[in-house]
Amino acid sequence: MGADLFSVAGGLLLPGLAVLMQDWHLLQGLSALVTGLLLLFWGFPALFPESPCWLLATGQVAQARKILWHFAEASGVDPEDSSEEENSLASELAMLPAGSPQPQFHSLLGLLHTRVAWRNGLVLSFSSLIGGGIRASFLRSLTPQELTFYLPDFLEAVVTVFLLLTVDRCGRRPILLLGTMVTGLASLGLLAGAQYLPGWTTQSLSVLGLLASQAVSSLSSLFAAEVFPTVTRGAGLGLVLGAGFLGQAAGPLDAMHGRRGFFLQHVIFTSLAILALLCVLLLPETRGRGLPPSLQDADCLRRSPLLRGCPHQDHLPLLQPAQPWWAGHGPEQP
Repeated sequence: MGADLFSVAGGLLLPGLAVLMQDWHLLQGLSALVTGLLLLFWGFPALFPESPCWLLATGQVAQARKILWHFAEASGVDPEDSSEEENSLASELAMLPAGSPQPQFHSLLGLLHTRVAWRNGLVLSFSSLIGGGIRASFLRSLTPQELTFYLPDFLEAVVTVFLLLTVDRCGRRPILLLGTMVTGLASLGLLAGAQYLPGWTTQSLSVLGLLASQAVSSLSSLFAAEVFPTVTRGAGLGLVLGAGFLGQAAGPLDAMHGRRGFFLQHVIFTSLAILALLCVLLLPETRGRGLPPSLQDADCLRRSPLLRGCPHQDHLPLLQPAQPWWAGHGPEQP
């Protein structure tokens, strides 16, 4: 959520910088310079250390112990002090296991050997793809076209504040389900009645669809960071974000040959949004749960009921694996 706010601030400041510089070469050079400063985090690990959770999950215990010790000293806590709290910190650091001789790295292909975790990642990637791709259909319906430069950044800020206020209170899956449903209904309304509805109704549906699609994209990324295990969380989050950017890349395709491909693209993304509404029901609820460190722990995140009166977890995936025909038929008793 914090990264979304910085993204909104950058999008709102970009037109002002363009007016001040009056030359796109200078603006591009400044953007490249600021981006190049991020290399300092790679060259100096002390500025941006590795995650201790990931180090522990991959068996790099010695490096994790060193970073945790550095965090304690940077916070003004001496792990070797004589107080009870600090003694417990030193003992916890000393009690960490030695770890494996070789780090145990994992790739996203390891999700293919799981029963549920691969499905959660696929659903979130699909919803992120729809949220990024259908946005162009709503932007096309906005008039005047100057709104398309500033309105998306403003709506992204509104969506970020809305998610900050609702996801911890109502849960991740209900809000994602609501955003997907509103996106599909707004797109369906524009598709069916764009030529018959008054102008203010079309504009309202477009703004509502932009809000909902942005919420789907942002919440899919947040959801992915809590569903993927620690050993593959970075790659899984990159997959979901990449799916969203892939959907956004489909936006200019309708302008390559005029607007002849716009209607077909709108129909495809509307149909996929309705399908994504059904897929979101397969996701678990991660509110109040710890982050899964391993693939086995991520596989335990099962579908939970939407209603509060039902049990917290049904302990069974919605799509159970197929069983052989002889399962459950033991030898006959005499």
